[in-house]
Amino acid sequence: MRTPRSTTRDNPLTRLLTGLATLVGLVVLGALCPAVAHAQAHAQSPSTKATGLHISDGRLVEGNGNDFVMRGVNHAHTWYPNETQSLADVKALGANTVRVVLADGHRWTANSAADVADVIAQCKANRLICVLEVHDTTGYGEDAAAGTLDQAADYWIGLKDVLAGQENYIIINIGNEPWGNTGPEGWTAPTTAAVKKLRAAGFQHTIMVDAPNWGQDWQGVMRANAQSVYEADTTGNLIFSIHMYSVFDTAAEITDYLNAFVKAKLPLLIGEFGGPADQWGDPDEDTMMASAQQLKLGYLAWSWSGNTDPILDLAIDFDPKRLSSWGQRVFNGVNGIAQTSREATVFGGGNPGDTQAPTAPGTPAASAVTATSAALTWAAATDDVGVTGYDVVRVGGATETKVASSTTTSVTVTGLTAGTAYTFAVYARDAAGNRSARSATVNVTTGSAPAGTCSVGYRVVGAWQGGFQGEIVIRNTGTAAISGWKLAFRFADGQTVSTMWGGTPTQSGASVSVTPASYTSTISAGGSVTVGFIGTKSATNTAPTAFTLNGSACSTA
Repeated sequence: MRTPRSTTRDNPLTRLLTGLATLVGLVVLGALCPAVAHAQAHAQSPSTKATGLHISDGRLVEGNGNDFVMRGVNHAHTWYPNETQSLADVKALGANTVRVVLADGHRWTANSAADVADVIAQCKANRLICVLEVHDTTGYGEDAAAGTLDQAADYWIGLKDVLAGQENYIIINIGNEPWGNTGPEGWTAPTTAAVKKLRAAGFQHTIMVDAPNWGQDWQGVMRANAQSVYEADTTGNLIFSIHMYSVFDTAAEITDYLNAFVKAKLPLLIGEFGGPADQWGDPDEDTMMASAQQLKLGYLAWSWSGNTDPILDLAIDFDPKRLSSWGQRVFNGVNGIAQTSREATVFGGGNPGDTQAPTAPGTPAASAVTATSAALTWAAATDDVGVTGYDVVRVGGATETKVASSTTTSVTVTGLTAGTAYTFAVYARDAAGNRSARSATVNVTTGSAPAGTCSVGYRVVGAWQGGFQGEIVIRNTGTAAISGWKLAFRFADGQTVSTMWGGTPTQSGASVSVTPASYTSTISAGGSVTVGFIGTKSATNTAPTAFTLNGSACSTA
């Protein structure tokens, strides 16, 4: 099934790479900065009603003035209305925010007032800040099926009774990616009008607006006009959202864009982003996440589950125990959600009056140890206010690496390497962020790697005189995740690999071995990862016929 999201993901980049559009866009992106660079500092105006979540001095803060940095994911509720357990699952993995996909009825069946009220209630029950967005606006001006921001504003006004009084807990994202690549300069006026319409209707919530160019602003329209749009909001409670996919494939592009808004004190977050490489390029998610953490900007990864192309699924089949390599990166990687998320104080998180740390958890015990995973359990810690979660770390000498989080006294650590010894320990934490002393450690040695649990698909994407682009899809056909893999194969006609994404190649003569990138390091059971490359060739370009993964032969697809 081709979900609506795959359309919004594909269209902008397809058109970006038509002719010289990408090159022009990236030049413009760097050039269209004077309006932002010369913006004045944005303290709230005297007329601002600081009700709940609001903007102060260019930053998103809570009603009590505490800084709030969103760390979370997008969830496609309107297409998967029965997957409400997902809210509890993303919270258990450490998220403090979820961006919920809704529809206003223009393109997809409208989410009713009762349904939206239930979503808000479940977000609150799971101690999540809820960003609500209308998806029907996606790609307006280029996608004929898309609705307008004015229609989206009318939808929100129709929900006013449900939304009123929830300013502490929700943000209204008027419309997703509300302009395509055709005439993106048309984005400014309807965006301003929609904001004014909601304010005229009495909304005091923080409002979020997405960029044009399918959210990626590669022509710099939002960047150049953010000042005027912000000033049109009489409350000052407006935040801009940039979506970062393959347009943002270098550190310079990412840091330049984010810093321009921060320096101008214009509120910004990364409302969607992807990491896995595709045929359009390789987004630099490491820089996105590191820069967001450095600048204290929010980020919301796309997306929890249900994409037509599962490469963007954080969880396979909505199962939090089956995180993809992309999911592992977002939740448990460096600058990831588990490491950097802080619960909103409206739920009790970050209580400045709570300075007492929990007691140390009990010594963890290991069970169900496989080649790539181990189940750990431990005795609960205690706290004067209450323990909110546990962090599991891998211990190596004097260093520690966080590998999992849990709100209960058990967790399954995945993504381990077969036949390897590990040492694990556990910390407890409370809502104020106080962390306990470390528990005693447990030693675990994983089992041998299962044989015959992989298949490999190889294809030539395109070819030209002397060169070609290749793609390798590695599928895990076993029942356990594969981690720390090494793929090996041989070329028959003297081909060489010159550039690769999704992996790192080593070549000796005809023999090639590939080790994974950070975001492809784990292949979940039933899942796959994709490696792309540019190679050289002669007149003959025979495809490799045999592949091994971690020394075991793979079938070919």
